[in-house]
Amino acid sequence: MNTMVFLILFPIIVAFLLLILPQLFIRKIIVGASSIAIIAASLFLVVQYFQTGAVYFEAGEYAHEISLGMFAIEVALAALIIGISIRYKQFLAALLMLIGAVLVIWFEVAHGSEIHATHNLFVDNLSLIMTLIIGIIGTLIAVYALGYMEDYHHHHPKMKNRTPFFFFIVFAFLGAMYGVVFSNNLMWLLFFWEITTFCSFFLIGYSREEIAIKNAFRAAKMNILGGIGFTVAIIFLYTQAHTVELDKLPTLASAAVLLPAALLAFAGITKSAQMPFSSWLLGAMVAPTPVSALLHSSTMVKAGVYLIVRLSPVFAFVEGGSTIGLFVALVGAVTFVLTSFMAISQSDAKRVLAYSTIANLGLIVVCAGIGSYELAWAAVMLIIFHAIAKSLLFLSVGTIEHNLGDRIIESMDGLIVKMPKVAIGVVIGICGMFLAPFGMLISKWAALEGIVAANPILTVFIAFGSAATLFFWTKWLGKVLMIKDKPADFTTKIPATESFTLSLLAFFTVAVCIGFPAISYFALEPFIQAIYGETYLLGQGNMIILLLMMGLIIVLPLRLLTYGNKLNYKAQYLAGTNLAEREKFYGSMGITRDLSLRSFYLDSIFGEDKLFKLGVVSCILLIIIMIGVGV
Repeated sequence: MNTMVFLILFPIIVAFLLLILPQLFIRKIIVGASSIAIIAASLFLVVQYFQTGAVYFEAGEYAHEISLGMFAIEVALAALIIGISIRYKQFLAALLMLIGAVLVIWFEVAHGSEIHATHNLFVDNLSLIMTLIIGIIGTLIAVYALGYMEDYHHHHPKMKNRTPFFFFIVFAFLGAMYGVVFSNNLMWLLFFWEITTFCSFFLIGYSREEIAIKNAFRAAKMNILGGIGFTVAIIFLYTQAHTVELDKLPTLASAAVLLPAALLAFAGITKSAQMPFSSWLLGAMVAPTPVSALLHSSTMVKAGVYLIVRLSPVFAFVEGGSTIGLFVALVGAVTFVLTSFMAISQSDAKRVLAYSTIANLGLIVVCAGIGSYELAWAAVMLIIFHAIAKSLLFLSVGTIEHNLGDRIIESMDGLIVKMPKVAIGVVIGICGMFLAPFGMLISKWAALEGIVAANPILTVFIAFGSAATLFFWTKWLGKVLMIKDKPADFTTKIPATESFTLSLLAFFTVAVCIGFPAISYFALEPFIQAIYGETYLLGQGNMIILLLMMGLIIVLPLRLLTYGNKLNYKAQYLAGTNLAEREKFYGSMGITRDLSLRSFYLDSIFGEDKLFKLGVVSCILLIIIMIGVGV
């Protein structure tokens, strides 16, 4: 248990050190050293417990005092958010925060002294998988941010430099996420859950520009609403079943657990940015790129799907739970297909990644909602591969933006020539999301197989959504690999911390894909077996095919290192008189024009205005029915 406590508290201590020691040199030392310590502790925890199954801890004789301390901090932070909301005239955010705080205070006053959780903390293989995602990817994002934030303020000279506060929030975020995945006491889980909401609020609003403040409050309002649902779930669960422990939910009578399960799923839906709450994650794109990577890959949204995966046994085993799980899955399915299509119409790389994230989270929600052992396996695998590949892509886009001047996909023509190493990282990340034999596609195939067996109607959503992902990823891949002349005046400036992080994440993407059978066998299959009494096994025939294809994962990056060299360019007709420069020609009226190739975005068909309203209305109705079934 000491290692778990260390992982929760140490990042928070580091956060305060980074806040009070603003010097750049000291910051680099603290971030580097603390990242190594967090990764080492995460690996040590995995070594300690990956063969033990679930292990539960009471958290000692001071558990009640710890609960009171969490309560005091939560109330203080709620008061802070209410004050900030009133200052910016965001009265709805203040009201929602006040409602949540009143519910927590009432519950603590009425029942706090009598609540006793037998096990406040726990660790199992899913916790360990999340530990590695938080510890490795989260800290690599922090290391990347060392160089990025210098460039960020260089490109935004009028913006107040609040970098120490930025790193304070980042490390507090990591500590809170460890608390989320180790908490068995739902009151403790709610505390850490709300801390992630507060952290995202401050990170999204980092620049304090009008659009950033607006989007920060949007994220706060939606996630506070989810927090209210979480709080009501705990109150109902305790008053009906006299427990606040996560592991006991699948063993309770349906009358006591159905409504809490529905409300907890609602909280997970808001946190994981499923429709109708997807707009908060899109709005988070105004924040510095490391924030986007942090929210999308290792912290905020992963907390949402983590909770829904934890509810899978309730959906599978409790009478009536499958009906609630079906509506959870339908919300995920609608989100998956509509956001996949909306991604087609986007030219901003970060918005493509945002919609892709929401879509893939939707697929995870589908798997967790149905709750079968095959789909529980697929859900966790999707979490792993998505976390690594998406962090690589977001951080790559951040580096590209600082060198090209924007993050528009159309500007990435010939990136393999301009920035070959970064381009290779982008290619690995994109391939990791949709191309065989990368792990994301394998997980999607397992998900599709399980969904066909469990609910064939949902297969339609998954098939169309997957087709859309093929469309927008292929468009982007073509832009990056296009061969063009490198502009004579083009230079790159990539800080060493960024290069290091991108290289390591690219390596991890490949390594995890190669090692996914071992991950499944040693980590995931025992977890599924312990819960369901049976587990998902990869077929021998599929394994042989996949092993033969694994060579592609190694050959592709190596081939790209020499891609575009020694090409024999041929003159081509460019709708005018060709010039000596291969990509210029005389057009009409004697005007010199540049050759340009543009992708199809089909905005008239897949535009946000057309599809977003459909998704919002559909998912609101599904959520209302889901909660109604619980009642």
